[in-house]
Amino acid sequence: MRSERKVILYIAMSLDGYIAKPDDNLDFLTMVEEEGQDYGYTTFIESVDTVIIGRKTYDKIISLGSGFPHNDKEVFVITRTPRPTIGSGQFYTGNLKSLILNLKSKDGKNIFVDGGAEIVNELLKDNLIDEFYISIIPVLLGEGISLFKGGLTEMKLELISATQFDKGLVQLHYARTF
Repeated sequence: MRSERKVILYIAMSLDGYIAKPDDNLDFLTMVEEEGQDYGYTTFIESVDTVIIGRKTYDKIISLGSGFPHNDKEVFVITRTPRPTIGSGQFYTGNLKSLILNLKSKDGKNIFVDGGAEIVNELLKDNLIDEFYISIIPVLLGEGISLFKGGLTEMKLELISATQFDKGLVQLHYARTF
């Protein structure tokens, strides 16, 4: 029996809910960097074969200069402007809900939602995220790009785990209840 692929959000945010500062600055994430600690990311990334990422988030990752980290995965960069495919990255301009439903209908590993907030909130509106790994960074930013926007319908979640780390990061793992 085939198990259904899950759509999983794996993301970090400040305690007050921001995934980036107003200028898209992510330097607050470095405050929890620790030699040899990846907060479960390696294990998580082995469980996925597909990455969904917004164009602005993709561009931000590329601008950091170390290249795109998911070249061994099927990647869909969600954008309004068509671009040619780069490696395993397809610039997708179609309907996001249709893409997710199509991917979930196929055999494969889980699907990683890598951000950004626009993509996350569009998926939440369509009730398409199955699990959430949210790492809380111990800082209040006061302003920036909020992970969750208004206008969402209530969604009940079940806590799978809560893990506290030495640098103050707390990682919450939730599953959507049906």
